[in-house]
Amino acid sequence: MEKIIVYEMESIYRDSFRITGYRFGSGEKSMCVVGAMRGNEVQQMYACSLLVDRMKTLESKGLITEGKSVTVIPCANPYSMNIGKRFWPTDNSDINRMFPGYGLGETTQRIADGLFRELMGYEYGVQFASYHVPGKFAPHVRMMRTGFEAVEDAKMFNLPYVVLVDPRPFDSGVLNYNWQIWETKAFSLYTENTARTDRRSALKVVDSITRFLDKVGVISYSGKAGYVPDVIEESHLVSIQTSSAGIFEPDVEVKTLVSEGDLLARILDPYEGCVREEVRATCDGVVFFRHADPLIYADTVVFKLIPVGEFRVSDRG
Repeated sequence: MEKIIVYEMESIYRDSFRITGYRFGSGEKSMCVVGAMRGNEVQQMYACSLLVDRMKTLESKGLITEGKSVTVIPCANPYSMNIGKRFWPTDNSDINRMFPGYGLGETTQRIADGLFRELMGYEYGVQFASYHVPGKFAPHVRMMRTGFEAVEDAKMFNLPYVVLVDPRPFDSGVLNYNWQIWETKAFSLYTENTARTDRRSALKVVDSITRFLDKVGVISYSGKAGYVPDVIEESHLVSIQTSSAGIFEPDVEVKTLVSEGDLLARILDPYEGCVREEVRATCDGVVFFRHADPLIYADTVVFKLIPVGEFRVSDRG
C-alpha cells in the first residue's frame, strides 16, 4: 500500500487542506474509489475505510493482479467533515458541482480541478454518493445517461438495483458525469445511510467493489454471490409527498414490499402529538427511498417506490 497526497492547498489560519489517497498494486489505473465529498457523508468515508482495510489484506496475500492498481480516496473534503457541515464552510458551495474544476477559480473549483487531475485516466471510477435530501436508500448503483454509460458493467457489482438517470443541467458539474465524458466508466454506489455509520450496509458496498474487481480481473477474490440486479429507470419511481408539516414517524423501512393503501408513516403535530396525516402507499411496490429526518415540511417527498412490474424480486444475496 502506498499512502499518497492527492491534492494539497495551503491555509493561512490552520493546517493545510489535504486529500489523502491509498494506492494498491502497481501499473495501469484500473479503478479509483472516492468516498465523502461532503461534510456529512460519514457512512461514505466509513465504507471507504473498510475498503482500504480489505484491499490491504488482499495485497498482503498477493491477490492483486500484476500490472493493475486501485486507488481509494476516503474523504475529499476534510475541512467540512471536521465541523460536520455538508458543504464548503466559507461559501456553502458543493465540490461535487464543480467538476472538472478550474485551477484559477474559487476554492471548491480549485479543489475539484486538483482532484480530477488525479481521477482522470482510470478505467473504472466509483463514488460512494449521497442524495440531495436526507434519507435511506435500498443499496444500488446509479448511472447517468451520457451516451457513455456501461449498464452491463454496472450489473457486475451485484447490488439489488441499477438505476438509470437522465442528467439535468446542473448534473454537468458532478463527478460521475465528468468521469464518463472523460472516458472512465463511472458508477455511483448508494448505501443505506449518510450521516450515521452502518457496518452491515457499508460492507455490502465493499463486497460489491471486490466482486466487481474480481470479475474484471484486477484481483482474485471469492466472496458472497450478491444479487441478480434489476435495471430501473429513475423516472419510473413513484414519489409520495406529504401535505402536512410536523414530526415524521415512519412505519416501514427501505426494501419493504408494500401494497396500495398500506400505512407508510404518520405526520404528528409537534406540540399536541395528534396525527395530522397518514402517509399511505399509492401503488404496490418496494420502498426504494425513505426520508430520514424527524421533522418534515409540507410537500416533501418522503418515500420513493419501485412499482410492481418495474422489478423482479430476488432472494439471493
